[in-house]
Amino acid sequence: DKAPLSKSLLLVPSAISILLTLLFQQYQKFFAYNLQAIKEDFQVWRLICGRTVCLDLKDTFCSSLLIYNFRIFERRYGSRKFSSFLLGAWMLSALFDLLLVEAAQYIFGITINSLPSGFLGPVFALFVPFYSSIPRVQVAQVLGHFSITNKTLVYILGLQLLTSGSYIWILALSGLVSGIFYNSSILKIHRILCVPSWVAKIFSWTLEPIFSSAEPTNEARVGMGATVDIQRQQRMELLDRQIMMSQVAQMRRQRQQQGGMINWNRLFPPLRHRHNANYQDHRPSEQDTPPPTEVSEEQVARLMEMGFSRGDALEALRASNNDLNVATNFLLQH
Repeated sequence: DKAPLSKSLLLVPSAISILLTLLFQQYQKFFAYNLQAIKEDFQVWRLICGRTVCLDLKDTFCSSLLIYNFRIFERRYGSRKFSSFLLGAWMLSALFDLLLVEAAQYIFGITINSLPSGFLGPVFALFVPFYSSIPRVQVAQVLGHFSITNKTLVYILGLQLLTSGSYIWILALSGLVSGIFYNSSILKIHRILCVPSWVAKIFSWTLEPIFSSAEPTNEARVGMGATVDIQRQQRMELLDRQIMMSQVAQMRRQRQQQGGMINWNRLFPPLRHRHNANYQDHRPSEQDTPPPTEVSEEQVARLMEMGFSRGDALEALRASNNDLNVATNFLLQH
C-alpha cells in the first residue's frame, strides 16, 4: 500500500526475468549488459535493457526482496521523490560503471566486456539512505556479543547479492557512490537529476491505478509510523489486542463459573512483595504497607472495554504497579 513504484519494480522486471529464463532464452542476448557493444557498436539501448532486467534468478530474488524492504522510502518521501532518486542513481551508476571498468583495465590490466544485468545500481544506492536515515533497533543477541537488529536481514541480502557474481562488486561500488553523490547536500545533484512534475502526473494518471493497492479493510486502521519497525510493532500490538479480545469471553465464563471476585492476594504476591524474600501469607503491618498506587482511568477503561469488571481492573492495575500489559496478562490467564 502507498508504494506503486516499488510494486511495479518488484513485479515487472521479475516477471520478465522469469520469462527470459524459462521460456524465451533466445532473447536473453538483448538484455545482456555488454559494455563492449555499448562502447564499440554504440548500442546505447543496452544501457536500458541490460540495467533493468536480471538474467540470473538469484539476483532477481535478492534484488526483489531488497526493493520490497526499501519501499519505506517511497512511503516516506512520495513516489516522485523516490523515482527521482532511482533515476539519478541509475544515471550516475551507469557513468561510474564505465569509469570503474576503465580504471580496472588501466590499473590492474583486467579487461571486462560485460557486467551482471539488472536494476542493481539503484538497489545498492538505496543502502545509503537506509544506513543514514533508518534507526538501528536491536532485536536479539547471539552468543552475548553479536547483535541482531532490524537492519541485519537487509544487509545479509545485500551481501548475498554482492557475492553472486564475479564483477558485481563494480555495480555495488558504483551504486553506493552514486547514492552518496545524490544524497549530498553540497553537490545539489538532486535538483538536476529529478523527475519533472508533468512526467510524474502522467505516470500518476496512467500507471498508478494499475499498480496501486487498496488499503486493507478487514483490519482496523493503524496509524503509519515513521519506519518499517514502528509499523510492524503497531501491527503486532493490534494482533495481540485482537487475540486478547477473542479470549475475553472464555475467560469471563471461567471466572463466573468459579464465582465471585478474583483472589488477588493469590495472584500478585510476587509483585506486591518482590523485594521481600521471606514473604509469608500473613497480612503485613500498616507500617510495611506501601501507599496505594494511583490508577489511570484511561487504562481502567481499556481493560473494561475488553470485558473485565471495574473492580478487577482496578485491583489488577494496583497490584501490577499500574502496568497495563502485566495486568492484562494476569486477567486473561487467571
